[in-house]
Amino acid sequence: MYTNDKILVGKNEDKELSILLNMANRHGLITGASGTGKTITLKVMAESFSDAGVPVFLADVKGDLAGTAIEGDFNENIQKRVTKLGLEQYGYECKKFPVRFWDLYGENGHPIRTTISSVGSDILSMMLGLSEAQEGNLAIVFEVAKDEGLELINLADLRSTLQYVAENKDKYITKYGNITTQSIGVIQRSLLALEKQGADKFFGEPALDIHDFFSADSDGHGIINILHAVELFQSPDLYASFLLWLLNTLFASSPEVGDLDKPKMVFFFDEAHLLFNGMPSYRLKCIVQVVKLIRSRGIGLYFVSQNPTDVPDEILAQLGNRVQHALRAYTPSEQKIIKAAADAFRTNPKFNTQDAISELGTGEALISFQNEKGAPEIVERATILPPQSYMGAINDMVRMKIINNSDLCGKYDEAIDNESAHEKISKHNEEKAAAKAEEEKKVQEEKAAAAKAKEEEKQRKEEAKAAREAERQAAAEARAKTAEERQKLAIQKQQEALAAKKKANSLGGKIEKTVTTGVQRGVTNAISSGISKGIKSTLKNIFK
Repeated sequence: MYTNDKILVGKNEDKELSILLNMANRHGLITGASGTGKTITLKVMAESFSDAGVPVFLADVKGDLAGTAIEGDFNENIQKRVTKLGLEQYGYECKKFPVRFWDLYGENGHPIRTTISSVGSDILSMMLGLSEAQEGNLAIVFEVAKDEGLELINLADLRSTLQYVAENKDKYITKYGNITTQSIGVIQRSLLALEKQGADKFFGEPALDIHDFFSADSDGHGIINILHAVELFQSPDLYASFLLWLLNTLFASSPEVGDLDKPKMVFFFDEAHLLFNGMPSYRLKCIVQVVKLIRSRGIGLYFVSQNPTDVPDEILAQLGNRVQHALRAYTPSEQKIIKAAADAFRTNPKFNTQDAISELGTGEALISFQNEKGAPEIVERATILPPQSYMGAINDMVRMKIINNSDLCGKYDEAIDNESAHEKISKHNEEKAAAKAEEEKKVQEEKAAAAKAKEEEKQRKEEAKAAREAERQAAAEARAKTAEERQKLAIQKQQEALAAKKKANSLGGKIEKTVTTGVQRGVTNAISSGISKGIKSTLKNIFK
């Protein structure tokens, strides 16, 4: 309860155990075994901060914190607790509180989105479970994207940029360092696994305006921002990384304000052990630094976990307001945990702290808050106040009514896909492919032209060869014709010669015959006419 400008958390017969508002940003710790009342303590504190006008953020991993939005049930158990603690004098009443529901998946609350660039390579490496070498490669990809104006908004942007860097790694190695395709491949596979966890809905736009957490209702009550984390908690790495991102974002976006009368906001880390499991020392140093400095930004951090040893010593040293519920010791290691938890308190001579931790009942706790000077008070054993709102889940109709009536309704509902790295790289690849296709087309055209020219040259040579062959054939035919004509002429001449010879032979025979006949006649005539007359007649016949 918020009373007398204090956050009343627990009470015993002698004392009220309250957090001073001006010391609430000194951070705190709520620990205890399962079922001992940690969630009730968280709820009571969140309600009280809201009444004090301080906005709250908390994760609802079981779904029962959603009941903060509706009025509590003043049942018999509540009545007994109120009477036992004398809460009537403080005006205890069951009531509801101003609540705003959020959900990474956008189903049971306003969507929470952010860009890949805003998350950064460090936290994204946590989400992906990368090794140091793989984380180094991812950091290089982020640097390349930054230098080349490739906005990393969603997972598609990161995938495209990873592939782009891998394909062009040779030109980046000298400037950014070694890039291996094996590491890029591991990151790509891890992104697929992260996407299966629903992280693709977390990365995008419109991005969350962190200042929407710093809200109050019209009556000045701080809004209790409840992250529906029932499904998200099934992916521990994503859950822890998201809360860490949120912490870093709160730190980066909040200016220095110094010591305030009350915190600007209180942030509860439920199941805090998930945040630190397997965390490398260099990253832990960064978180320790944030925890130390965020106090001056007016933000109080409260870690909730089963054992105080779940939280590193460097951070435990910063947690001045502590509520320790019961721990069970069945083994030597568990006894050591109880002893460590007891040693963290200032001893109260009225009881043995270590024994008390094991003896606490449900709803009881050991409490030590900081006093006006910032020093932890002596530990007290006390009973935690009952919550004023309903403790349990709410039905979907009530939830949707609250979401639809929120002043943020519609602000984050629809995702926006602006031009970013994926589109730019796709356009670049298309232009590159078009240029390559044009170059290939040009090469093909040149090859075709060369082939055509070669074919034409071949055809020309064949035609020339054919022409020469035709010329040779014509010459041969001409020669053959000339030879034939010569042969014919020779034959003709031969025939003429033969004919002439024949004629000559024929003429000679005729002459011979004529001569013979003439001689005969001349002889006859000579005989008959005399020799002179016969010779004359013979000569006449010869030349006739």
